[in-house]
Amino acid sequence: MFKKVLIANRGDVAARVIRTLRTLGIRSVAVYSDADVGAPWLQAADEAYRIGEAPALASYLNQDALLRAIRLSGADGVHPGYGFLAENAAFAMRVVQAGAAFIGPSPRWIEMMAHKQRAREIMQAHGMPIGAGSGVLDGDAGRSREEARKIGYPVLIKPAGGGGGIGMLPVYAEEELEKQLERARSLASKAFADGDVYLEKYLERPRHIEFQLLGDARGAVCHLFERDCSVQRRHQKVIEEAHAPNMERGELNAMADRVAEVLRGIGYDNIGTVEMLRGADGTFRFLEMNTRLQVEHAVTEEITGIDLVAAQIKSAAGLPLGEIIPGPVAARGHAIEVRIYAEDPVRFLPSPGKLELFRPPHAERVRVETGYAEGMSVTPYYDPMVAKVIVQGETRAACIERMAEALRQFEVRGIKTNISFLLRMLESELFRCGDVHTGLVQELLAVKQERSS
Repeated sequence: MFKKVLIANRGDVAARVIRTLRTLGIRSVAVYSDADVGAPWLQAADEAYRIGEAPALASYLNQDALLRAIRLSGADGVHPGYGFLAENAAFAMRVVQAGAAFIGPSPRWIEMMAHKQRAREIMQAHGMPIGAGSGVLDGDAGRSREEARKIGYPVLIKPAGGGGGIGMLPVYAEEELEKQLERARSLASKAFADGDVYLEKYLERPRHIEFQLLGDARGAVCHLFERDCSVQRRHQKVIEEAHAPNMERGELNAMADRVAEVLRGIGYDNIGTVEMLRGADGTFRFLEMNTRLQVEHAVTEEITGIDLVAAQIKSAAGLPLGEIIPGPVAARGHAIEVRIYAEDPVRFLPSPGKLELFRPPHAERVRVETGYAEGMSVTPYYDPMVAKVIVQGETRAACIERMAEALRQFEVRGIKTNISFLLRMLESELFRCGDVHTGLVQELLAVKQERSS
């Protein structure tokens, strides 16, 4: 087992990893930029090292600065968290070359799955169902039109080298295709330094279902059920839950088993999440694979009782799956997570500023993950998420009520937040009855706009 682990990240995920390290008896090393001086996770860590100025490129994305901190601290393990360098194969390799373990899958898996089109090909070759799509487009306008016709409109243009919804553009007719391809390539180049794009069939109102997997270095892989992440705004997840509502348990278990079998077949060796879309016809289609801890991992922890960060660490330390998770995995009850952002709840623009008041709810079966404390400032340098609230209950209905009450109790002043927007989603009849899909938020916002006009 590791003696000392450096967390190459900040905020809520740094606090989350430090908490698990303490329970495992492993010393923790935090890093921080000038913008994060005095942050609560730094006080919780055993050691802390400054890695640069506030901008991410000068600090949390500065590989040389992070490697210096690894050497200075003597850390024998590095946890990347999520975001920043968590899925950067070059960083993972440099960590290994520096003599520390990268707490995640082998760099080769990170590299393979980072290119979305290559990941589709690998997964399809091993029996994963995928939707109609093209290879990477070479810029030939005629070929692009031909590929789109084969797939059938509407199609979705997707960047091959990145995620987060950036550069994903739907195209409904051929005359729009060339212009949207040019725009998508430009967005992808700026965001990911990779202008490769490809086409997929665009599904109307699909469900976004993802499966949590865990593997070890010996080739054993198990699934830890599914999460439903269908409630999204601009391709960004807003509300996540487990289990997926209004779906047959047998269907979900069968797909989870199939995904685990595919990952066993390719030799996957740590934590990972396979994201899929389920169309109105009931067909699952592979979307992408995330080779890291997910932001929404807590809902899986709440229904299974398994600490995924601990499992990830134990796997990276070389323990077999049977020791990481002894015995069969069972799930109980339901769990829901919402993401609280520093943003205007109407125009959804970032709202940086000082947290004059910041008092998260404290209640039974309510869990809050945050890297902030009252008096700190939310800066424009990083993702504007200030907290995650996770609730657990015997039923989905109980979770919805518990979450709504927790959000009403969450006191924040000094910045705007999306709490009122989240409450609107939770109180909508479509969400409450489990009729969720990726277009639900836009539908509800459109209804509200009509009523106010």
